[in-house]
Amino acid sequence: MITIVPVETKKQRAKFIDFPHDLYEGDPNYVPELFVAQDDMLNPNKHPFFKHSSLQLFLAYQGDKIVGRIAGIYNTNHNAFNNVNEGQFGFFDCINDQEVADKLFQAAEEWVKQKGANNIVGPINLTTNDSTGLLVEGFDRPPMAMMPYNFPYYQDLILQAGFEKKVDLRAYLVNKENSNKRSVMLLDKLEERLGRSGIILRQINLKDFANEAEKIKKVYNKAWDKNLGFVPMTDDEFAHTAKDLKMIVDPKYCIVAEKDNELIGFALGIPNINEIQIKIKRGRLFPTGIFKLLFGRKKIKSLRVLMLGVLDNYRKLGIEACLYGRIIKNAIPSGIEEAECSWMLDHNYLMNHAIEQINAEFYKRYRLFEKAI
Repeated sequence: MITIVPVETKKQRAKFIDFPHDLYEGDPNYVPELFVAQDDMLNPNKHPFFKHSSLQLFLAYQGDKIVGRIAGIYNTNHNAFNNVNEGQFGFFDCINDQEVADKLFQAAEEWVKQKGANNIVGPINLTTNDSTGLLVEGFDRPPMAMMPYNFPYYQDLILQAGFEKKVDLRAYLVNKENSNKRSVMLLDKLEERLGRSGIILRQINLKDFANEAEKIKKVYNKAWDKNLGFVPMTDDEFAHTAKDLKMIVDPKYCIVAEKDNELIGFALGIPNINEIQIKIKRGRLFPTGIFKLLFGRKKIKSLRVLMLGVLDNYRKLGIEACLYGRIIKNAIPSGIEEAECSWMLDHNYLMNHAIEQINAEFYKRYRLFEKAI
């Protein structure tokens, strides 16, 4: 018999966070999330998301054994900004059993419906600024930092539960072997041309991080305003994210574009800490995980470009390609062997073209699903 239990206590939340470690045990591509980070994200007393929105976690039990989990999410800011009335589901993990999956989805659907939603979309692991989408192509290697991973059978469970495809998201890979060095070299000339128009590219100044972050926030919230499902970060949410990212940001991989001392675009790449996290058992930093994290950072050989945006008036000038190119050029002498650019909407032709200009390989596909309720 399958029982669905709402998560209400700290102990239950810990079980919710830990379930994937047991489910994926033995999978060489599974990367455990850090417990402290997940607990922070799902704690209503800590994460700024809960100042405007809400979620409910659910665990599925078969007898006394946990066999699945899901979150129902109601993002008030998302609905107001996009003029919709939908809920989301996220943090979905489940054994390969349709009955378990159906009951999990039913619990999430009923919860968001009680909030007033008439549609449910997912998987979105809190917001679209966090881990988003279901992996449907590219199961042969671990995910990059802050990207999801799941078993191939998840898609069948979701479709059989009555969901339909909403949109696909793309991840591209650039490495030493497939990077088009000629294209990257040509970006120098493109940068010179931009310079004649008063547009310059530079690295972020970590000594002035607070002001730099404030400028980036303004561009971020404007540059993505037409992206599917996007919702601007609140000041608290951006500060929370910036604080976390500052610990791993390398100025070589955070490039901004300016005109007349005004920020008009930026790109952010971060070291792929999943290379270390994959070795941290059950995501626990103590007693030994903290040392793996601290001493392993210099050995990281890959990075992820997770944010890139240019204000609408400055698109189609080649700034996007230059931002990507500058990061790739900086990465190669630093021992980085490959970089992932993710994620892009399947129909974001401008951004996808900018990435393809440096001969990046479209190597992973993620999918969002939706269902009327």
